[in-house]
Amino acid sequence: MPFTAKSGKFNASIKTVTVGTGDKAITLGGENVLPFYTFDAPIENAPKVGIEITDFGMENEPECVKKYYEGCTTLADIAKKAASFEGVDFLCFRMEGGDPNGANKSTEELMAALKEVAEAVDCPLVVAGSKNAERDAELLSKAAEAVQGKNAVILAAREENYKTVGAAAGLAYTQIVGAESSVDINLAKQLNVLLTQLGVNASSIAMNVGTAAAGYGYEYVASTMQRVKAAALSQNDTQLQMPIITPVASEVWGVKEAVTTEADMPEWGDQERRGVDMEVQTAAADLACGSNAVILKHPTSIATISKMIKELV
Repeated sequence: MPFTAKSGKFNASIKTVTVGTGDKAITLGGENVLPFYTFDAPIENAPKVGIEITDFGMENEPECVKKYYEGCTTLADIAKKAASFEGVDFLCFRMEGGDPNGANKSTEELMAALKEVAEAVDCPLVVAGSKNAERDAELLSKAAEAVQGKNAVILAAREENYKTVGAAAGLAYTQIVGAESSVDINLAKQLNVLLTQLGVNASSIAMNVGTAAAGYGYEYVASTMQRVKAAALSQNDTQLQMPIITPVASEVWGVKEAVTTEADMPEWGDQERRGVDMEVQTAAADLACGSNAVILKHPTSIATISKMIKELV
């Protein structure tokens, strides 16, 4: 009896979102098959890889990352260097110093830093907040204004601040709104509904459905991404058809396997290799589960994931 393979091509598709302007603009989404199922249908817009820097420059980075930025003395220098690494499709600037429980930098200082970075590079931009929802309502609203005309992703609007961030980024300054939910398909859908009801165009929304480093409750991230993609494609759920962007760097480079030095734990081996392995494993899993873009930190991780994408798409 002959075997006839069933096509995995769906009638529904993920919405496309364009980030950036000009020749270096990137497009996320557009696929109508599961991740890397190119044997069922072509994937026109391959997943993208971004690199993260913060307002602290190299101050808080591990030595294995600092060495790649030797000679960089300003944020502009760091941004240019970051954008030049192999495999980088976009640059993410995280306003880490805005956390009121941390450095609590002023909004003016952070906006000056953001403008310095934005003026230094011509690649697409993602602007991430401090992870404090209340402070980010102010920071991300100001950031949307500061990078007006860049068509940047403002990452991210959450349930606690979506009205402020969504109105500024998605309506007033026509940026891309990152919608961040906490590893739950229903919360992801609800936030998309709220943003569209606010008036934000669905083609101007990218989702961050939650993230974690591999081994740190990651199974919840994987199952949530898979369920989101399945509902978007097989059930044609239009409120879950936005592309997914996943910040990996800020999670991976905070766990003990990546940050513990070899001097403290010699039996764990080389710290740089551990950190890169953790970042690559997490990013690869995110992409396999449905993420359309990942944000990494180490140049070796970025080159590795970029090569993997080219081999599979």
